[in-house]
Amino acid sequence: MLGLDFIRANREAVERAIEVKNVDVRVGDLLTLDGEVRSLKTEIEALRAERNAISARFKDVAPEERAELGRQAKDAGARASELENDLAEKQGVLTGLQMRVPNIPWEGAPIGPDESYNTVVRTEGAVPAFDFEPLDHVALIEKNDWADLSRIVQVSGSRQYCLKGRLALLETKLMGWALDRIAEAGFTPITVPSMAREQAFLNQGQFPGHVEETYALPNDDLYLAGTAEVALTSLHSGEIIEGDKLPVLYAGYSPCFRREAGSAGKDVRGLLRVHQFIKVEQYVICEADDAQSAEWHAKLLGLAESMLTALEIPYQVIETSTGDMGLGKFRMNDIESWVPSLGKYRETHSCSTLHDWQARRANIRYRGSDGKVRFAHTLNNTALASPRILVPLLENHQTEDGRVKLPKALQALLGGEFL
Repeated sequence: MLGLDFIRANREAVERAIEVKNVDVRVGDLLTLDGEVRSLKTEIEALRAERNAISARFKDVAPEERAELGRQAKDAGARASELENDLAEKQGVLTGLQMRVPNIPWEGAPIGPDESYNTVVRTEGAVPAFDFEPLDHVALIEKNDWADLSRIVQVSGSRQYCLKGRLALLETKLMGWALDRIAEAGFTPITVPSMAREQAFLNQGQFPGHVEETYALPNDDLYLAGTAEVALTSLHSGEIIEGDKLPVLYAGYSPCFRREAGSAGKDVRGLLRVHQFIKVEQYVICEADDAQSAEWHAKLLGLAESMLTALEIPYQVIETSTGDMGLGKFRMNDIESWVPSLGKYRETHSCSTLHDWQARRANIRYRGSDGKVRFAHTLNNTALASPRILVPLLENHQTEDGRVKLPKALQALLGGEFL
């Protein structure tokens, strides 16, 4: 979230961010409430000071005056307690409003309300030109008996998947391959649970706006996360990290869960838009320096692109519009991989810079070389997510006889040229 001092000093920029990100929150309401909260704090402090001053005089006055001083001290304390209740209520509302204020977007982000305003930065790799009628990934899977997509629906409902044989091996080995590549780049592999408390989702920024997309476990006061970012953001919550320990670099691995609420009818066939998946997530905590954040953004994006290059999957890099990037993002680049059966690119990676918006929510701070404590910057990017990546991988590398020829980078993993 943005600091109240920043909002007061930059009201015009904040209101512009609210407009271009299409957020329903009024800065005027927030600032009015902020004024009321500050006024209450001042009054409470004055009452406490008055009570302390009365108490300090108590020992020096005549016995007959002590009853009156006691009454005055009690009245001041009672009034302070009454105002503290009002303060707690108003502070809760103010914090709720503050959490809905979006980050100021990067000046280069396309302005628009939704994904139709996203722009293509560049396109990499040649789209395959098949000299035969290509199959979609579901037909390839069925032809090679690589899954039980229909049977699993009877067990777990729609939008679930059940891989088997060589494809099940490929999925597990792909995640290990991704972890190895990110670790070689200096990131610490880390496994995190999929379950987290509500506060972790508030820290990360998914709540309060996207509760409907999240599976709840009400008996345990827990939710299922759709990304390792949820746990990783709160891993250092409340800490002051020494500057020489930065940057903190994680390659987070976890099972992930998303309800996909509101996405009915949107490319739900086969392995597209499933409720449960696995993912390796790149995560960075660095100094509050815009240039350093930009450098890490480029590195995260480059690592994801290097994987698609190694997998020999054509892709394009997208500059995400203000209305599509989400509340906390300063800048967001999606990577979309070519899916032959759809005749278009589909998002497989998402790279985000949040500056200190997320760290303020999670209270992640660091001590700089000058000794000052500041909120850190955070970034994240998909390294690899499955089964999403399997769709372009299978379809782009299929052969005329319905087999799939593995890219060279994976052949040693599976012990052969074909899946």
